[in-house]
Amino acid sequence: MFIQTESTPNPATLKFLPGQTVLETGTADFPAAEAAGPSPLAQRIFGVEGVTGVFFGTDFVTVTKADGVEWDHIKPGILGAIMEHYQSGKPVMEGEQASGHAEHHGEDGEIVGQIKELLDTRVRPAVAQDGGDITFHGFDRGIVYLHMQGACAGCPSSTLTLKMGIENLLRHYIPEVVEVRPVAA
Repeated sequence: MFIQTESTPNPATLKFLPGQTVLETGTADFPAAEAAGPSPLAQRIFGVEGVTGVFFGTDFVTVTKADGVEWDHIKPGILGAIMEHYQSGKPVMEGEQASGHAEHHGEDGEIVGQIKELLDTRVRPAVAQDGGDITFHGFDRGIVYLHMQGACAGCPSSTLTLKMGIENLLRHYIPEVVEVRPVAA
């Protein structure tokens, strides 16, 4: 098994490509070791000292390291953990997975549907290239709340991505959108 690595716009996060499917659909975010319960793979990766976050896409794993930890010191352990997991035959996730977007009920249902559609077709594939994901969290009085995950969480360019990229895109197609804001999990 050959696992490729790619840098991301976030210097604290690396993208690992195992050459196999990681998740059939959606994404999974583990912002701390305590959240890794439903994933044997995430548990293994958190076993490497210095790992502070794990995120899964369809064909990649992004790993976030602690400040002051060098990639040269923890990268071999992460590669080993991913390789051992795939050789073990265990599933990446145990149980059901959510789609990623928060549910929304109310009179703005049509607008929210348009927002989710644009996120799924235009935004999420682009941020997946960088090892992250952005999911819908809410819509209230023209403000769209988005949750940034993986390499996008804590990325120095995430504010620029939100304001100049996503906000402009949503405002162009959906006049009811006036602003986009990030939310913490």
